Amino acid sequence: MNFDLTPEQDQLRDAVRALGRKYGHGYFVEKAKAGTHTTELWQEAGRLGYLGVNIPTEYGGGGGGITELAIVCEELAAAGCPLLLLVVSPAIAATVINKHGTDEQRKRHLPGLADGSQKIVFAITEPEAGSNFHRLGMVARRDGDDWLLTGRKCYISGVDEAGHVLVVARTEDSATGKLKPALFIVPTDAPGLEKSKLDMEILSPENQFLLYLDDVRLPADALVGESLDAGLPALFAGLNPERITVAAMGAGTGRYAIERASEYTATRKVWGGRSIGTHQGVAHPLAHAAVQVELARLMIYKAATLYDAGRDLEAGVAGNMAKYAAGEAAALAVDTAVQALGGAGMTTEYGVATLLGAVRAGRIAPVSREMILNFVAQHVLGQDKSY
Repeated sequence: MNFDLTPEQDQLRDAVRALGRKYGHGYFVEKAKAGTHTTELWQEAGRLGYLGVNIPTEYGGGGGGITELAIVCEELAAAGCPLLLLVVSPAIAATVINKHGTDEQRKRHLPGLADGSQKIVFAITEPEAGSNFHRLGMVARRDGDDWLLTGRKCYISGVDEAGHVLVVARTEDSATGKLKPALFIVPTDAPGLEKSKLDMEILSPENQFLLYLDDVRLPADALVGESLDAGLPALFAGLNPERITVAAMGAGTGRYAIERASEYTATRKVWGGRSIGTHQGVAHPLAHAAVQVELARLMIYKAATLYDAGRDLEAGVAGNMAKYAAGEAAALAVDTAVQALGGAGMTTEYGVATLLGAVRAGRIAPVSREMILNFVAQHVLGQDKSY
Protein backbone atom coordinates (compact mmCIF):
# COMPACT_ATOMS: atom_id res chain seq x y z
CA MET A 1 0.00 0.00 0.00
CA ASN A 2 1.52 3.28 -1.13
CA PHE A 3 0.14 6.70 -0.16
CA ASP A 4 2.76 8.66 -2.10
CA LEU A 5 2.18 10.37 -5.41
CA THR A 6 4.52 9.53 -8.25
CA PRO A 7 7.20 12.14 -9.04
CA GLU A 8 5.18 13.17 -12.10
CA GLN A 9 2.01 13.59 -10.04
CA ASP A 10 3.95 15.63 -7.47
CA GLN A 11 5.23 17.89 -10.22
CA LEU A 12 1.70 18.28 -11.57
CA ARG A 13 0.39 19.21 -8.12
CA ASP A 14 3.11 21.82 -7.61
CA ALA A 15 2.61 23.30 -11.07
CA VAL A 16 -1.18 23.54 -10.79
CA ARG A 17 -0.89 25.02 -7.30
CA ALA A 18 1.41 27.73 -8.70
CA LEU A 19 -1.03 28.50 -11.50
CA GLY A 20 -3.98 28.69 -9.09
CA ARG A 21 -2.13 31.05 -6.76
CA LYS A 22 -1.15 33.23 -9.69
CA TYR A 23 -4.86 34.01 -10.15
CA GLY A 24 -6.18 33.43 -6.63
CA HIS A 25 -9.56 33.72 -4.97
CA GLY A 26 -9.76 37.46 -5.57
CA TYR A 27 -9.73 36.85 -9.32
CA PHE A 28 -12.40 34.15 -8.94
CA VAL A 29 -14.69 36.43 -6.90
CA GLU A 30 -14.16 39.39 -9.22
CA LYS A 31 -15.20 37.33 -12.25
CA ALA A 32 -18.22 35.89 -10.46
CA LYS A 33 -19.49 39.25 -9.23
CA ALA A 34 -19.00 40.81 -12.66
CA GLY A 35 -21.01 38.04 -14.30
CA THR A 36 -18.05 37.02 -16.44
CA HIS A 37 -16.01 33.83 -16.72
CA THR A 38 -12.56 32.66 -15.65
CA THR A 39 -11.50 32.56 -19.29
CA GLU A 40 -7.88 33.57 -18.72
CA LEU A 41 -7.31 30.86 -16.11
CA TRP A 42 -9.04 28.23 -18.24
CA GLN A 43 -7.05 29.10 -21.35
CA GLU A 44 -3.73 29.11 -19.50
CA ALA A 45 -4.54 25.79 -17.84
CA GLY A 46 -5.31 24.43 -21.31
CA ARG A 47 -2.06 25.72 -22.81
CA LEU A 48 -0.11 24.12 -19.98
CA GLY A 49 -1.82 20.78 -20.52
CA TYR A 50 -3.71 20.60 -17.23
CA LEU A 51 -7.20 20.33 -18.72
CA GLY A 52 -6.31 17.27 -20.77
CA VAL A 53 -4.27 15.26 -18.26
CA ASN A 54 -6.76 12.37 -18.49
CA ILE A 55 -7.05 12.38 -22.29
CA PRO A 56 -4.88 10.02 -24.39
CA THR A 57 -1.71 11.48 -25.85
CA GLU A 58 -2.82 10.64 -29.41
CA TYR A 59 -5.50 13.33 -29.01
CA GLY A 60 -3.19 15.90 -27.46
CA GLY A 61 -3.76 14.95 -23.83
CA GLY A 62 -1.43 13.97 -21.04
CA GLY A 63 -2.20 10.25 -21.13
CA GLY A 64 -2.97 10.11 -17.41
CA GLY A 65 -6.14 9.21 -15.58
CA ILE A 66 -8.78 10.54 -13.24
CA THR A 67 -6.15 10.62 -10.48
CA GLU A 68 -4.30 13.33 -12.38
CA LEU A 69 -7.49 15.25 -13.13
CA ALA A 70 -8.47 15.04 -9.45
CA ILE A 71 -5.12 16.63 -8.60
CA VAL A 72 -5.86 19.50 -10.98
CA CYS A 73 -9.36 20.01 -9.54
CA GLU A 74 -8.15 19.90 -5.95
CA GLU A 75 -5.18 22.23 -6.35
CA LEU A 76 -7.07 24.92 -8.25
CA ALA A 77 -9.78 24.81 -5.56
CA ALA A 78 -7.13 24.92 -2.83
CA ALA A 79 -5.93 28.16 -4.42
CA GLY A 80 -9.45 29.59 -4.19
CA CYS A 81 -10.43 28.86 -7.81
CA PRO A 82 -12.83 25.90 -7.85
CA LEU A 83 -13.71 25.45 -11.52
CA LEU A 84 -16.91 23.46 -11.94
CA LEU A 85 -16.41 23.01 -15.68
CA LEU A 86 -13.35 20.85 -14.96
CA VAL A 87 -15.83 18.28 -13.72
CA VAL A 88 -18.24 18.71 -16.62
CA SER A 89 -15.97 18.94 -19.65
CA PRO A 90 -12.72 16.98 -19.05
CA ALA A 91 -14.08 14.54 -16.45
CA ILE A 92 -17.51 13.65 -17.82
CA ALA A 93 -17.60 14.56 -21.51
CA ALA A 94 -14.03 13.62 -22.38
CA THR A 95 -14.30 10.31 -20.53
CA VAL A 96 -17.59 9.38 -22.18
CA ILE A 97 -16.37 10.25 -25.67
CA ASN A 98 -12.98 8.58 -25.19
CA LYS A 99 -14.44 5.34 -23.83
CA HIS A 100 -17.61 5.01 -25.87
CA GLY A 101 -17.52 7.48 -28.75
CA THR A 102 -16.76 6.59 -32.34
CA ASP A 103 -13.30 7.12 -33.82
CA GLU A 104 -14.64 10.18 -35.63
CA GLN A 105 -16.11 11.61 -32.42
CA ARG A 106 -12.79 11.16 -30.61
CA LYS A 107 -10.87 12.88 -33.40
CA ARG A 108 -13.42 15.70 -33.62
CA HIS A 109 -13.76 16.54 -29.94
CA LEU A 110 -10.92 15.23 -27.76
CA PRO A 111 -8.12 17.53 -29.03
CA GLY A 112 -10.20 20.62 -28.27
CA LEU A 113 -11.19 19.27 -24.86
CA ALA A 114 -7.51 18.59 -24.15
CA ASP A 115 -6.25 22.09 -24.89
CA GLY A 116 -9.34 23.87 -23.53
CA SER A 117 -10.41 25.39 -26.84
CA GLN A 118 -13.59 23.32 -26.71
CA LYS A 119 -16.03 22.77 -23.85
CA ILE A 120 -18.77 20.18 -23.76
CA VAL A 121 -21.24 20.40 -20.88
CA PHE A 122 -23.52 17.65 -19.59
CA ALA A 123 -27.32 17.50 -19.39
CA ILE A 124 -29.03 14.71 -17.48
CA THR A 125 -31.09 16.39 -14.72
CA GLU A 126 -34.76 17.15 -15.45
CA PRO A 127 -37.46 19.07 -13.55
CA GLU A 128 -39.61 15.99 -12.89
CA ALA A 129 -37.13 13.11 -12.93
CA GLY A 130 -34.12 14.72 -11.31
CA SER A 131 -31.13 12.58 -12.35
CA ASN A 132 -33.13 9.32 -12.36
CA PHE A 133 -32.47 8.16 -15.91
CA HIS A 134 -35.22 5.54 -15.60
CA ARG A 135 -37.79 8.36 -15.66
CA LEU A 136 -36.29 10.76 -18.15
CA GLY A 137 -38.75 12.82 -20.15
CA MET A 138 -36.25 13.83 -22.84
CA VAL A 139 -37.22 11.76 -25.91
CA ALA A 140 -35.07 10.98 -28.94
CA ARG A 141 -36.86 9.56 -31.96
CA ARG A 142 -35.79 8.62 -35.43
CA ASP A 143 -36.75 10.71 -38.45
CA GLY A 144 -35.15 9.04 -41.44
CA ASP A 145 -31.41 9.01 -40.79
CA ASP A 146 -31.71 11.91 -38.34
CA TRP A 147 -32.68 12.15 -34.68
CA LEU A 148 -35.22 14.54 -33.16
CA LEU A 149 -34.79 15.48 -29.48
CA THR A 150 -37.61 16.95 -27.39
CA GLY A 151 -37.76 17.71 -23.68
CA ARG A 152 -36.37 19.81 -20.83
CA LYS A 153 -33.25 19.81 -18.70
CA CYS A 154 -32.42 21.84 -15.60
CA TYR A 155 -29.36 22.89 -13.57
CA ILE A 156 -27.11 22.54 -16.60
CA SER A 157 -23.76 24.20 -15.95
CA GLY A 158 -21.86 26.40 -18.35
CA VAL A 159 -24.10 26.21 -21.43
CA ASP A 160 -23.20 29.81 -22.27
CA GLU A 161 -19.49 28.87 -22.40
CA ALA A 162 -19.76 25.63 -24.37
CA GLY A 163 -20.02 24.75 -28.03
CA HIS A 164 -21.78 21.46 -27.34
CA VAL A 165 -23.88 19.79 -24.67
CA LEU A 166 -23.89 16.05 -24.03
CA VAL A 167 -27.61 15.29 -23.65
CA VAL A 168 -29.00 12.15 -22.02
CA ALA A 169 -32.29 11.11 -23.64
CA ARG A 170 -34.40 7.97 -23.88
CA THR A 171 -35.09 6.01 -27.04
CA GLU A 172 -37.18 3.00 -27.90
CA ASP A 173 -35.38 -0.23 -28.71
CA SER A 174 -36.90 -1.38 -32.01
CA ALA A 175 -36.26 -5.02 -31.13
CA THR A 176 -37.79 -5.07 -27.65
CA GLY A 177 -39.89 -1.91 -27.50
CA LYS A 178 -38.21 -1.04 -24.19
CA LEU A 179 -36.94 2.44 -23.41
CA LYS A 180 -33.20 2.79 -23.09
CA PRO A 181 -30.89 5.76 -22.49
CA ALA A 182 -28.82 7.29 -25.26
CA LEU A 183 -26.35 10.17 -25.30
CA PHE A 184 -26.18 12.82 -28.01
CA ILE A 185 -23.60 15.53 -28.71
CA VAL A 186 -25.76 18.58 -29.40
CA PRO A 187 -24.46 21.97 -30.63
CA THR A 188 -25.56 24.67 -28.20
CA ASP A 189 -26.64 26.84 -31.15
CA ALA A 190 -28.81 24.11 -32.70
CA PRO A 191 -32.21 25.32 -33.99
CA GLY A 192 -34.91 24.41 -31.49
CA LEU A 193 -32.60 24.54 -28.46
CA GLU A 194 -33.29 27.40 -26.08
CA LYS A 195 -31.65 28.18 -22.76
CA SER A 196 -32.84 30.20 -19.78
CA LYS A 197 -30.42 31.28 -17.07
CA LEU A 198 -31.31 30.32 -13.50
CA ASP A 199 -30.71 32.82 -10.72
CA MET A 200 -28.69 30.99 -8.08
CA GLU A 201 -27.59 32.01 -4.58
CA ILE A 202 -24.10 30.75 -5.30
CA LEU A 203 -21.14 33.00 -6.02
CA SER A 204 -19.68 31.38 -9.12
CA PRO A 205 -18.41 32.48 -12.53
CA GLU A 206 -20.20 29.45 -14.00
CA ASN A 207 -23.91 29.80 -14.66
CA GLN A 208 -26.79 27.33 -14.42
CA PHE A 209 -29.47 26.96 -17.08
CA LEU A 210 -32.80 25.47 -17.99
CA LEU A 211 -32.69 23.90 -21.46
CA TYR A 212 -35.67 23.49 -23.76
CA LEU A 213 -35.33 21.21 -26.80
CA ASP A 214 -38.19 21.28 -29.30
CA ASP A 215 -37.62 18.77 -32.11
CA VAL A 216 -33.92 19.56 -32.26
CA ARG A 217 -32.73 17.81 -35.41
CA LEU A 218 -29.41 16.00 -35.22
CA PRO A 219 -27.49 13.93 -37.76
CA ALA A 220 -26.99 10.23 -37.13
CA ASP A 221 -23.39 10.77 -35.98
CA ALA A 222 -24.54 12.92 -33.03
CA LEU A 223 -25.37 9.68 -31.21
CA VAL A 224 -22.48 8.72 -28.93
CA GLY A 225 -21.11 5.35 -29.99
CA GLU A 226 -21.75 3.04 -32.90
CA SER A 227 -25.28 2.07 -31.80
CA LEU A 228 -27.92 2.51 -29.09
CA ASP A 229 -26.22 -0.27 -27.15
CA ALA A 230 -23.51 2.23 -26.16
CA GLY A 231 -25.99 4.41 -24.28
CA LEU A 232 -26.08 2.79 -20.84
CA PRO A 233 -22.34 2.07 -20.50
CA ALA A 234 -21.56 5.55 -21.84
CA LEU A 235 -23.83 7.11 -19.22
CA PHE A 236 -22.24 5.17 -16.38
CA ALA A 237 -18.75 5.91 -17.69
CA GLY A 238 -19.17 9.56 -16.71
CA LEU A 239 -20.60 9.07 -13.23
CA ASN A 240 -17.55 7.87 -11.30
CA PRO A 241 -15.22 10.56 -12.75
CA GLU A 242 -17.90 13.13 -11.91
CA ARG A 243 -18.13 12.07 -8.27
CA ILE A 244 -14.36 11.82 -7.83
CA THR A 245 -13.55 15.22 -9.33
CA VAL A 246 -16.43 16.95 -7.51
CA ALA A 247 -15.05 15.46 -4.31
CA ALA A 248 -11.55 16.66 -5.16
CA MET A 249 -12.85 20.16 -5.75
CA GLY A 250 -14.62 20.04 -2.37
CA ALA A 251 -11.50 18.84 -0.58
CA GLY A 252 -9.46 21.61 -2.18
CA THR A 253 -12.03 24.19 -1.12
CA GLY A 254 -11.89 22.85 2.43
CA ARG A 255 -8.11 23.13 2.43
CA TYR A 256 -8.33 26.70 1.19
CA ALA A 257 -10.77 27.71 3.92
CA ILE A 258 -8.74 26.08 6.70
CA GLU A 259 -5.55 27.70 5.45
CA ARG A 260 -7.17 31.15 5.39
CA ALA A 261 -8.57 30.70 8.89
CA SER A 262 -5.34 29.28 10.29
CA GLU A 263 -3.30 32.22 9.00
CA TYR A 264 -5.75 34.60 10.65
CA THR A 265 -6.06 32.84 14.00
CA ALA A 266 -2.29 32.42 14.32
CA THR A 267 -1.74 36.20 14.12
CA ARG A 268 -4.95 37.76 15.46
CA LYS A 269 -4.45 38.94 19.06
CA VAL A 270 -7.27 40.17 21.26
CA TRP A 271 -6.90 38.97 24.86
CA GLY A 272 -3.60 39.31 26.72
CA GLY A 273 -1.38 39.47 23.69
CA ARG A 274 -1.91 35.82 22.75
CA SER A 275 -3.15 34.80 19.34
CA ILE A 276 -6.74 33.58 19.29
CA GLY A 277 -5.49 30.30 17.84
CA THR A 278 -3.99 29.40 21.24
CA HIS A 279 -7.52 29.00 22.58
CA GLN A 280 -8.84 25.48 22.17
CA GLY A 281 -12.32 26.80 21.45
CA VAL A 282 -10.87 28.28 18.26
CA ALA A 283 -8.15 25.75 17.43
CA HIS A 284 -10.05 22.51 18.01
CA PRO A 285 -12.88 23.15 15.52
CA LEU A 286 -10.29 24.03 12.86
CA ALA A 287 -8.27 20.92 13.70
CA HIS A 288 -11.42 18.79 13.52
CA ALA A 289 -12.27 20.24 10.10
CA ALA A 290 -8.70 19.57 8.92
CA VAL A 291 -9.02 15.92 9.97
CA GLN A 292 -12.30 15.55 8.07
CA VAL A 293 -10.81 17.08 4.92
CA GLU A 294 -7.79 14.79 5.07
CA LEU A 295 -9.98 11.72 5.56
CA ALA A 296 -12.00 12.75 2.50
CA ARG A 297 -8.81 13.17 0.49
CA LEU A 298 -7.75 9.62 1.30
CA MET A 299 -11.04 8.26 -0.04
CA ILE A 300 -10.86 10.49 -3.12
CA TYR A 301 -7.48 9.12 -4.16
CA LYS A 302 -8.50 5.57 -3.30
CA ALA A 303 -11.50 6.00 -5.61
CA ALA A 304 -9.39 7.55 -8.36
CA THR A 305 -6.80 4.77 -8.11
CA LEU A 306 -9.50 2.09 -8.33
CA TYR A 307 -11.10 3.83 -11.30
CA ASP A 308 -7.82 4.17 -13.18
CA ALA A 309 -7.14 0.48 -12.52
CA GLY A 310 -10.42 -0.43 -14.25
CA ARG A 311 -12.07 -1.66 -11.05
CA ASP A 312 -15.35 0.10 -11.79
CA LEU A 313 -17.60 -1.52 -9.18
CA GLU A 314 -15.18 -0.80 -6.35
CA ALA A 315 -14.57 2.69 -7.73
CA GLY A 316 -18.33 3.27 -7.69
CA VAL A 317 -18.53 2.56 -3.96
CA ALA A 318 -15.39 4.53 -3.16
CA GLY A 319 -16.39 7.41 -5.44
CA ASN A 320 -19.76 7.78 -3.74
CA MET A 321 -18.14 7.64 -0.31
CA ALA A 322 -15.55 10.19 -1.39
CA LYS A 323 -18.22 12.54 -2.68
CA TYR A 324 -20.18 12.23 0.57
CA ALA A 325 -17.11 12.74 2.77
CA ALA A 326 -15.77 15.68 0.77
CA GLY A 327 -19.15 17.40 0.62
CA GLU A 328 -19.53 17.21 4.39
CA ALA A 329 -15.90 18.16 5.05
CA ALA A 330 -15.93 21.17 2.71
CA ALA A 331 -19.12 22.55 4.25
CA LEU A 332 -17.71 22.04 7.74
CA ALA A 333 -14.37 23.64 6.85
CA VAL A 334 -15.87 26.78 5.32
CA ASP A 335 -18.41 27.23 8.12
CA THR A 336 -15.70 26.70 10.76
CA ALA A 337 -13.40 29.17 9.00
CA VAL A 338 -16.12 31.82 8.94
CA GLN A 339 -16.74 31.31 12.66
CA ALA A 340 -13.04 31.48 13.52
CA LEU A 341 -12.66 34.77 11.67
CA GLY A 342 -15.71 36.27 13.36
CA GLY A 343 -17.06 39.33 11.60
CA ALA A 344 -14.10 39.29 9.23
CA GLY A 345 -15.27 35.88 8.04
CA MET A 346 -18.36 37.44 6.47
CA THR A 347 -16.43 40.01 4.46
CA THR A 348 -15.45 39.60 0.84
CA GLU A 349 -11.90 40.62 1.69
CA TYR A 350 -11.12 37.54 3.74
CA GLY A 351 -12.52 35.24 1.09
CA VAL A 352 -14.27 32.44 2.98
CA ALA A 353 -17.95 33.41 3.16
CA THR A 354 -17.77 33.74 -0.62
CA LEU A 355 -17.69 29.92 -0.72
CA LEU A 356 -20.66 29.19 1.56
CA GLY A 357 -23.15 28.73 -1.27
CA ALA A 358 -20.86 26.49 -3.31
CA VAL A 359 -20.02 24.10 -0.48
CA ARG A 360 -23.67 23.88 0.55
CA ALA A 361 -24.52 22.93 -3.01
CA GLY A 362 -21.81 20.28 -2.82
CA ARG A 363 -23.94 18.34 -0.35
CA ILE A 364 -26.74 18.23 -2.93
CA ALA A 365 -25.16 17.91 -6.35
CA PRO A 366 -24.42 15.99 -8.47
CA VAL A 367 -25.97 13.39 -6.15
CA SER A 368 -27.41 14.20 -2.75
CA ARG A 369 -25.92 12.91 0.49
CA GLU A 370 -29.16 11.03 1.15
CA MET A 371 -28.96 9.12 -2.15
CA ILE A 372 -25.35 8.21 -1.38
CA LEU A 373 -26.43 6.84 1.99
CA ASN A 374 -29.12 4.83 0.18
CA PHE A 375 -26.43 3.49 -2.15
CA VAL A 376 -24.09 2.52 0.69
CA ALA A 377 -26.91 0.91 2.68
CA GLN A 378 -27.90 -1.20 -0.31
CA HIS A 379 -24.55 -2.06 -1.90
CA VAL A 380 -22.26 -2.16 1.14
CA LEU A 381 -24.57 -3.14 4.00
CA GLY A 382 -26.80 -5.46 2.00
CA GLN A 383 -30.05 -3.71 2.86
CA ASP A 384 -33.12 -3.85 0.64
CA LYS A 385 -33.54 -0.96 -1.78
CA SER A 386 -35.51 1.79 -0.07
CA TYR A 387 -36.74 3.74 -3.07
